[in-house]
Amino acid sequence: MTLILQLWMVVLAGVMLLYAGRHLTLTVARARRRQRPGWEMILDSDCPPVTILIPMHNEERVADGVLNALLLSDYPRSKLEIIPIDDHSSDATPEILERYRAAHPFIKPLYRRGGGLRGKPAGLNDALALASHEIVLVFDADYQPGRALVRELAMPFVDPEVGAVMGRVVPRNAGAGFLTRLLDLERSGGYQVDQQARYTLDLMPQYGGTVGGFRRSVVLSWGGFDPRVLAEDTDLTVRLYTRGWTVAYANHAECYEEAPETWEVRFRQLRRWARGHTQVMLKHWAEIPRSPYLSRLQKLDAMLLLGIYLVPPLLMSGLVASLVLFLTGSIPVWGTLVVSFCVVIYNAFGNFAPFYQVASAALLDGMRERLHLLPFMFFMYLYNTWAVSTGMMDAAIDALGSRMPEWEKTQRFRR
Repeated sequence: MTLILQLWMVVLAGVMLLYAGRHLTLTVARARRRQRPGWEMILDSDCPPVTILIPMHNEERVADGVLNALLLSDYPRSKLEIIPIDDHSSDATPEILERYRAAHPFIKPLYRRGGGLRGKPAGLNDALALASHEIVLVFDADYQPGRALVRELAMPFVDPEVGAVMGRVVPRNAGAGFLTRLLDLERSGGYQVDQQARYTLDLMPQYGGTVGGFRRSVVLSWGGFDPRVLAEDTDLTVRLYTRGWTVAYANHAECYEEAPETWEVRFRQLRRWARGHTQVMLKHWAEIPRSPYLSRLQKLDAMLLLGIYLVPPLLMSGLVASLVLFLTGSIPVWGTLVVSFCVVIYNAFGNFAPFYQVASAALLDGMRERLHLLPFMFFMYLYNTWAVSTGMMDAAIDALGSRMPEWEKTQRFRR
């Protein structure tokens, strides 16, 4: 037993070094390499027709915001179709949508009622059946796109190899509290450095489910989104790349979201993400190495991307293993403390939004005052690990049984 635990500790050390090296490589690439230009910088008067989908469930607090922002868009109205997807709302959302439909004929609400499947993937599938255009953009209801954003997201599709595009997400309520400031740091590192570097290195930038778009015909060719998978965005990313398509990342195409303002809401959000991400990992992990369309580096990046939510529970198992080894006298107390310290600090330096990624992003964005918050990210380790581990357990139960996951919308806070 002692030998097995020691070997397991060696394996975990290898995993930690692998992910730390991955993030460090991406950070150096973002800081030092010539960046791959984005298609969003193209200026072209011949804009393709676009359908915009906005999934909604009880969104009376934010529905006006996203629709008003889209009405201010500089995109030609004659080439614009907006389909808000009202998914069994019980508040004033339908009345709000009817008001916009009456005033603007290109706004065509879809009302989902009855006993069918609920949730974002099912709602998107229903809307795709009604969409008139090939290029489909998606915004969550709490997002507020700028005037040029629709054009910036539509332009990458001039490349016939692009199957999807992803813009940058920026919290609009970063100043609401301590949590939102930390989430702003995570978003900054994830988009300004991680996504941009993976795009520059021709790896696998990820479509994120909102502030992005895809080709309607491609998604319909495999039957639409899988309603059993909560992370339909990650599922779409992997399906595209393993079938020869690419995802374009548009770093300059910024859209403003409402970040969770309470720890409880953030926990549920992170738990849902981990659950959906793990579902996609179990679904596609064996398929990636066999894909003839991916390079070796793309395959490695894809495997590490899908496995990222495995790391926190694996590291917790390392803590348990070190404790067992200490209790059996196999390692001294200082060894257990060193292992524990390394595991905890690793979450800040090597896994979720590592320090050097966030610090680089803050400098690139000209927000040096953000750097004062970096030490506080160290204390989010146990919180993130708890949320991610429960999400993975949910995914394991889904895979072993016949339970259908239920979509849980993130609570809104806009006043």
